[in-house]
Amino acid sequence: MNLPAPYQERLLRDESLGRYTAARLGGAADGVYIARESVVELALVMQAAWSQGVPVRVLGGGANVLISDAGFRGLVVINDVTDIQFGDWHERRNVAAAAGVGLTVLARKCQSRGLSGLEWATSVPGTVGGAVVNNAGAHGSDIAANLIEAVVLDEQRGAVILSRDELAYGYRTSALKSRSDRRFVVLLAQFALTADDPAAILARMESFIAHRKRTQPPGASLGSIFKNPPGDYAGRLIEQAGLKGYRIGGAEISTVHANFFINTGGATARDYLALIRHAQARVQALYGVELELEVELVGDW
Repeated sequence: MNLPAPYQERLLRDESLGRYTAARLGGAADGVYIARESVVELALVMQAAWSQGVPVRVLGGGANVLISDAGFRGLVVINDVTDIQFGDWHERRNVAAAAGVGLTVLARKCQSRGLSGLEWATSVPGTVGGAVVNNAGAHGSDIAANLIEAVVLDEQRGAVILSRDELAYGYRTSALKSRSDRRFVVLLAQFALTADDPAAILARMESFIAHRKRTQPPGASLGSIFKNPPGDYAGRLIEQAGLKGYRIGGAEISTVHANFFINTGGATARDYLALIRHAQARVQALYGVELELEVELVGDW
């Protein structure tokens, strides 16, 4: 494919995707482009791919996505645009963050300015863009709780502003996530946060960090593999099924938290998928519960 000048020279060809994903998994993409300068750069690259009929996929922090060992036939855009603006320029909107901003970075910058509402996001892997699409959350809150609107570049409509209501948020889902075409990219999000003592915000953040360290494993993982079923927890069901520590190849169900699968070294995406299918089948057979994936499968399987 051809990108607008001067972006063409920064296009990486036949690039392994393992270095860009949280679990260090995935084959090569035909092309990889890392957008760092601005949302304008990101938009121009996306529009160029769409206009040429090139399949394109955006990655932020590389969490919550399992890329096939066969890789991705098309262009993978790594969104590393990390602008954050603070102010009170319209209604209650006081934070605007580009989609490539890491959730932990955003949470810490808000804390330092005495803005509360994103404490839950500290130590959560991923970026603002992924959180907007997936309604990421933790500790009883989620991105929808403080989001006002998102600016989304759509292949057909161009740049559009979607309100929280239009995004139709639910548990780990949204109107964007339910789109099968993926012909869009989140450019930025605007939030309404509340003023609070920075020390009090920091105390809550440190409490959440300590809880994560106690209950979630270190190492290369994709984050939570399954959504929690209504009234229960996926990790509890997998643990109750006796699968903690179960391993296929280099992929292991964590002995700390059974909804986390760890790359112990040398795991393949096929190992991960086999482990996912085994856990689903076991829980279905024992408890009649169908575990729904929280991670997304990308590429040729």
